[in-house]
Amino acid sequence: MKITEIRTRVVQWEGKTVPLPPHFCTNPMDLVAFREASMGNFAFHGWVVVEIFTDSGLVGIGNAALSPLVTKTLIDTYLKPVLIGSDPWDTEYLWQQMYRRTMAFGRKGVAMTAISAVDIALWDLLGKDTKQPVYRLLGGRTKEKIPVYASRLYAMPLDELRAEAQRYKDEGYTAMKLRFGWGPIDGAAGMQKNLELVRTVREVIGDGIDLMTDAYMGWTLDYAKRMLPLLERFNLRWLEEPVIPDDTRGYQELKAYGRVPIAGGEHEFTIFGFRALLEANALDYIQFDTNRVGGISQARKISALAESFQVPVVPHAGQMHNYHVVMASLNSPIAEFFPQVDVEVGNELFWYIFDGEPVPTNGYIDLDESVPGLGLTINEESLKRFTVIG
Repeated sequence: MKITEIRTRVVQWEGKTVPLPPHFCTNPMDLVAFREASMGNFAFHGWVVVEIFTDSGLVGIGNAALSPLVTKTLIDTYLKPVLIGSDPWDTEYLWQQMYRRTMAFGRKGVAMTAISAVDIALWDLLGKDTKQPVYRLLGGRTKEKIPVYASRLYAMPLDELRAEAQRYKDEGYTAMKLRFGWGPIDGAAGMQKNLELVRTVREVIGDGIDLMTDAYMGWTLDYAKRMLPLLERFNLRWLEEPVIPDDTRGYQELKAYGRVPIAGGEHEFTIFGFRALLEANALDYIQFDTNRVGGISQARKISALAESFQVPVVPHAGQMHNYHVVMASLNSPIAEFFPQVDVEVGNELFWYIFDGEPVPTNGYIDLDESVPGLGLTINEESLKRFTVIG
């Protein structure tokens, strides 16, 4: 089997998005931009879809969500020449070719995102070629079903937050995640508003359901150190990305406090970056995203490395490429799930692009053993509501 062609398309949402209220979600822009503009600067309104065609007629599908226009250009310009005419079964060789060819300007960020999208498509091809789901190629099923946590609770009016948390509880989720809305520029009053969010959700779900929280890189080390003692009484499963991803020492210090488990890695790249985090004893949970971290080829290596440190892996964002990694790893106890809603900040776009994404039943998802590859197809009819480039 040889690769004959690669098609990249960027799917963009150009329609009217739901207005984001102030303090919707903390993020790194809060310290350098006006509040009403900050979350808009972090919105994801595009997705890159990769299709790898072969002389056997099989087509592998990959995707990525970061900087889609730049990612498309990078794939078309630098990665496509490596892949055309190659055997897709040479996944390690092709990965190293892509990684080393882009090393001078890549290594992390958008270059690794491009490699990720291609690598996911290659593994989809391998599954289709063997007529097996990808998780079988990674070691097989380690759990009957995958428990998932509902990941959408944002900083919103407390009555709306209460209703949404109750809905997830009624739907059978045993875990859910809440985003904070206030950070360092909001002072002590903002800290109390953050606590109101956590208190509201905890009152709804009780102590028998896990509650995670997310600061999305929007806090400083000083602010996080002040928040941790206040959060301790709520028995959180973790606090996610309290500081910017390059502040390894900050993560290390927060974890050493031992008050609230610390999670991160959504914005880390390559096995070398995660080795540094693990050796620094900086995280209680690792949260790479397979379509950012180098694809399935790299995700399985990082998962094995994390297991040797006994640090659980809970990939960011759910989606099929992450679910197959979770299913094949005993060290991944749970997965994230983005409930399907109208296009908002972009996390929901994959629901409109692909058919085949699983929907939880009573807080669990299953992967169909009879569907080869990743189990996704592109919904070409649905794409007509978007702007498609490529």
